[in-house]
Amino acid sequence: RRVHGGSDVAQMRCTATKTPCGQFYVVSGVKKWITNGTVADYFTTAVRTTSSGGASGISMLLIERGPGVKTERMKTTYSGAAGTAYVEFDNVKVPVGNLLGHENQGFRIIMHNFNHERWFISVYVLRLARLVVEECLKWANQRQVFGKRLIDQPVIRNKLATMISEVEGVHHWLEHITHQLTTLPLEQLPRLGGPIALLKFKTTKAAYVVNDHACQIFGGRAVTAGGMGRVIERFQRFVKIGAIYG
Repeated sequence: RRVHGGSDVAQMRCTATKTPCGQFYVVSGVKKWITNGTVADYFTTAVRTTSSGGASGISMLLIERGPGVKTERMKTTYSGAAGTAYVEFDNVKVPVGNLLGHENQGFRIIMHNFNHERWFISVYVLRLARLVVEECLKWANQRQVFGKRLIDQPVIRNKLATMISEVEGVHHWLEHITHQLTTLPLEQLPRLGGPIALLKFKTTKAAYVVNDHACQIFGGRAVTAGGMGRVIERFQRFVKIGAIYG
C-alpha cells in the first residue's frame, strides 16, 4: 500500500529513475502497511517511472533487501504475526532486469492481482465468520439463563438463524466465483474483477452481522481476552480489516 495514494493506486509517489548507463533503476520512496515486510527478502514494488501522474506511468519492480532498504514494524490490532511494516527505499539501485512485465504498464498487474487478493480475503473472512457461528451454537447450548438453555430463547435462535443465513448465502457465491476462476479461459478472468469486488463487499458486510450478534450472545465474554469468548473477542478486532485491505 502507498502512503500518499492508499486506495487511489494511481496517485502513488515512489519513483524509479534510470541511471545514465541504462542498467539500473534508482528507487526512492516509502510504502506502508506491507504484510511480511519485516521479514521479506524481496519486495514486489509499484514505482513511478515517468514524471506524469496517473496510472500510465507505473511499473513493477522486484527489489531485493539490501543497501537503502529499511523496514520498521507497524503495530496493528489484527495480528502481531503478520510482520506489517513501513518500508523505506532510499536511492536503492535495482537492475533493469528486475522489471516485472513492461515499463509503464504495471498498473494492469496491480489491478489483476486484486482479483486473487480479494478472493483470498473473502475466503479468510468467511471461514472466521463460520467459526464464530460454531462457537455461538456451542455456547447457546451450554449457557443456562432464566431456567433454560440460551438456545431455547426465541430471540437467540433468531440471531443464530440470521448469522447462518448470512454465512451460507455468501459461501454459495464464493463457490460460484471460485468455479469461474478455475474454469474460465485466462483471457476472460479480468471480467471477474467486478463480481469478486462485490463478493468481498458482501462477505465483509456479512461478517459485521455475525460479529454483532455474536457479541450479544456471548455478552461480557465477547469483550474479554482469553477464556470461552476468546474467538469472538479476536474476531471483533479483525472484522474491519477485511473491509479495509484489498
